[in-house]
Amino acid sequence: MYRCFFKRFLDLILAFFFLLLISPIFLVTVIGLHFVNKGGGSFFFQKRPGKNGTVFRLIKFKTMTDDKDADGNLLSDADRLTKIGRFIRSTSIDELPQLINVLKGDMSLIGPRPERPLFVEKFKEEIPRYMIKHQVRPGMTGWAQVCGFRGDTSIEGRIEHDIFYIENWTLSFDIKILFLTVFKGFVNKNAY
Repeated sequence: MYRCFFKRFLDLILAFFFLLLISPIFLVTVIGLHFVNKGGGSFFFQKRPGKNGTVFRLIKFKTMTDDKDADGNLLSDADRLTKIGRFIRSTSIDELPQLINVLKGDMSLIGPRPERPLFVEKFKEEIPRYMIKHQVRPGMTGWAQVCGFRGDTSIEGRIEHDIFYIENWTLSFDIKILFLTVFKGFVNKNAY
């Protein structure tokens, strides 16, 4: 019990500190996206299942235009991605608003990344022990991500690393993951 309390306490302190530290980047991104999205907002919200399956609204910077062009034709994700959005994603700046999710208690700084609900339904039937990841708060980054399982990579590898993290959690493990995220996790060829 005290471990969960201590982890939550560190999440609050560090999320607040990181928000202060990155506030200039945050502000410039909000302003830039406001103009690129022609007043259509700088943030994107998506429902994700969190701890014990509780659904929350994940916050990201909006990196894509609407899904239809002026003629009403559906656009692919590649066509919808703005130039600034491509840069924001490749540097993981789009993930920074999730610090607000951490402050709200929806997420932790470190933990298994939350999947979209349609993937949860698919993977829980296909991958043994998949639902174990929903016993803890999802994280902004995790052991799987710093080990290269980010974006379009093996879901089995991700789950294996997520379960290893859950079963072997320590404060020093979280510090190691934070360190690896800062020094090799932000810019990633699999970021999307």
